[in-house]
Amino acid sequence: MLEHKKFYEILYKFSSAFLLLLFLVCITPTPINAKTFNAESYTLENGMQVVVIPNHRAPIITHMVWYRVGAADEEQGSSGMAHYFEHLMFKGTQKMAPGEFSRTVKNLGGNDNAFTGQDYTAYFQSISVEHLEKLMQMEADRMVNLAPPEADFISEKSVVLEERRQRTDNDPKGLFTEQMLSTLFVNHPYGTPVIGWLNEIKGYEWEDVKSFYDNWYAPNNAILVISGDVTLDQIKPMVAKTYGQLKPKEFKERTRPEVPPLKSDTIMRLEHQSINQPSFQKLYIAPSSTQNKKDSLALEILQEIMSSGPTTRLYKSLVVEQKKAISVSFSYSGSALNYGTMWISGAPADDVNSEELIALIDTEIENVIANGVEESEVSSAIQRLQDQAVFARDSLSGPAMIFGRALTTGNTIDDVENWVEDIATVTKEDVQAVAKKYLSKDTPWLRSPVVGFLSPKKQEVAE
Repeated sequence: MLEHKKFYEILYKFSSAFLLLLFLVCITPTPINAKTFNAESYTLENGMQVVVIPNHRAPIITHMVWYRVGAADEEQGSSGMAHYFEHLMFKGTQKMAPGEFSRTVKNLGGNDNAFTGQDYTAYFQSISVEHLEKLMQMEADRMVNLAPPEADFISEKSVVLEERRQRTDNDPKGLFTEQMLSTLFVNHPYGTPVIGWLNEIKGYEWEDVKSFYDNWYAPNNAILVISGDVTLDQIKPMVAKTYGQLKPKEFKERTRPEVPPLKSDTIMRLEHQSINQPSFQKLYIAPSSTQNKKDSLALEILQEIMSSGPTTRLYKSLVVEQKKAISVSFSYSGSALNYGTMWISGAPADDVNSEELIALIDTEIENVIANGVEESEVSSAIQRLQDQAVFARDSLSGPAMIFGRALTTGNTIDDVENWVEDIATVTKEDVQAVAKKYLSKDTPWLRSPVVGFLSPKKQEVAE
């Protein structure tokens, strides 16, 4: 079972092409004829969407069930419920004992796990294709028949509390980033950590957890994604016998508040003895692809031009030529149901402090705002991203991750399939426009960024 931070550790197992595409696919382009993955899809009568991505290189499959519910859908005061419930999904049903699900998958030669994000919860297995129907039977069972014993409900709460302590509370950098996100997303659930706040996790009662299950887990709030050595026609009979027998439910609309305009600067600092190298992070709210498709595409290209390798603008200027930084990064993620984010981060060289490095990065950004970028930079960035998108087809589990994340954040199959063509529509004028709109210090978009400084704790000298 994995929470949001651990989710990214899973993704690192896949190719770099897939990782980059995961951030890039969630857009809303106009459907066109080009296809990248040749995915097939249909919807059951109970409302469950089924997606198949054929890959016949080996007789194996990745089977995933994605639910349109994540940490941002929790009731106020019940933070971490989606992640905690993900753990409980492995604790037995009316037919299976606690832990039997994973033991069965392992005995069949496969592996399984799960993860939770702000906008989704997903469960997946990778296994030989002949065991696909068995996976469907077990996954359909726990979708509607979950029944963890009271002892497991209590013990799993302790597991989640310890997970939070190890990964966040005992990690100064992790805790600091959590606090920065909480400050950035005022009045919005993206500011609440996926794993939840410690005091609220302690207060979980079974009635609250059961209510969460009843409110969100049903076939018409789920997406089945299968990638591997199958076709849509082959899996239809199995789907009909398993998921097709489940009854739909009525769901409330996923509505969330907006972040109010905030123009004042926010600066946070942390000194800690475990920090060896000074660094900084600068967090911006940006539009997601669902909020502004055109700008989201242009921000993807801006990211590629600014910070995608040793020859791109920030690294080349500040690390290679000026030698003012040992690392520097600019990233944008628009793959969310609501707001996207931009992160600028870096670690200064020995003779430079973090404030000076931020000023140097601001100068590079202001140059883009004032003078734009070169046509050759845009065309080269587009070509690199298109190549990486095509290479992502070679992965088995990767495409299932891509489609699941896209579909649970308000996008469509065509959005994923046609991304290669849509990214090619970005112009140098588009890139300059989004830099000015979202990175200008004079006129911040929606709210000013949150800036955080991490530094080693100064040693006290005894008299």
